[in-house]
Amino acid sequence: MLEWVVITSVIVMLILSLLRVHVIFAIIIAGVVAGLMTGMNLTDTIDMLIKGMGAQSNTALSYILLGVFAAMISYTGITSILVRLLIKVLTGKRTTLVFVIAAIACLSQNIIPVHIAFIPILIPPLLKIFDQMELDRRAVASALTFGLKAPYIMIPAGFGLLFHETIQIGMHTSGIDLTVPQIALSLLIPGVGMIVGLLIAVLFTYRKPREPKPQISISPTTEDKLDNITFNLKHGLTIVAILAALVAQIITNNLVIGALTGIILMILLIAVPLREGDAFVQNGVAMMGSIAFVMLVAAGYGEVLRETGAVDALLEASSGMLTANKSVIAFVLLLVGLIITMGIGSSFGTIPIIATLYVPICAAAGFSPMAIAALIGTAGALGDAGSPASDSTLGPTSGLNADGKHHHIWDTCVPTFIHYNIPLFIFGWIASIVL
Repeated sequence: MLEWVVITSVIVMLILSLLRVHVIFAIIIAGVVAGLMTGMNLTDTIDMLIKGMGAQSNTALSYILLGVFAAMISYTGITSILVRLLIKVLTGKRTTLVFVIAAIACLSQNIIPVHIAFIPILIPPLLKIFDQMELDRRAVASALTFGLKAPYIMIPAGFGLLFHETIQIGMHTSGIDLTVPQIALSLLIPGVGMIVGLLIAVLFTYRKPREPKPQISISPTTEDKLDNITFNLKHGLTIVAILAALVAQIITNNLVIGALTGIILMILLIAVPLREGDAFVQNGVAMMGSIAFVMLVAAGYGEVLRETGAVDALLEASSGMLTANKSVIAFVLLLVGLIITMGIGSSFGTIPIIATLYVPICAAAGFSPMAIAALIGTAGALGDAGSPASDSTLGPTSGLNADGKHHHIWDTCVPTFIHYNIPLFIFGWIASIVL
């Protein structure tokens, strides 16, 4: 019965989230359910969950520092210039605006790998325009999640390089060697599924005007500060700090160092005043703090599932159900990847877990190395879009809910699950058969 622990606890988390229970509490309760089902007592389960939170401490700190850096950039007003340009050129062009946002999000994964840190800077000033245009924010959420996922699935640069190297290491550990370009090629077909999902979401599902929801709260980031701002020396120094942060991150492969570089330079170059340091930290925590805590709790939940043996039991039970039919094997393995990633909320964290079992099963069934890479990469990415605990959904919500009009589950997770997990599953399954 141990194999049912993951499925049951993930279902509990999803049901609670759909019932609008805050995702942090939903994850904690799901972790407790998993621990109790494996025979642990409540105290030991909570202790293990807390212990596991340390696995994401680096990520959480990165997000907090990126939030502070984002607050500093926002303070200079440089993003207001970009927002004003977008408003001037794209007002009234709902579909074009959504695709531009998707393109900007794509840059955050590969060309300028700042991940979700750009969202709290760029999106809140646009919310008023979204409402005036009656733009469905679910389309924007879909566009942002696309940009946060599709590039790293298909392009081996920035976060994409890390993702492909994680697959490469996982396969190498189990005896199969592929180059990063080969892995990238194997994931092009699943990536096309993401593109199809974006087109369906923007051009069909959420194309119609949507009347804005009533105002619930007002965030200071949504105030109209776009007037009377022109490019000046302070903005030039801000660009220098952003580029330095990017270079530092690429050289060290460390988000914390990159964010710290940007923060320190913003102060040293006097782009922002040192006396406002407390305000920047407070604003940064407000922007990214909740995401950081969700990632910490999700890491603890993942630790409970792993240490209790529930994930291994699910993988082993799934392998025992498999036949000699490649189509069935691929379907079951993708389904298992979807369940695990929905719970853990991290495609990067899922890859090492599933690779150790996927490789021998697929090799024995006669899958080619590239087909195996496609299966592992797709199974890891599945669930990341749509998971309440994923930064690919938490990031868009952090920007779109700045005025309290956007619900994390119903306006971000459900739309992205439908439009990305379903085509990813189908196209990943096709890739495993044809490669």
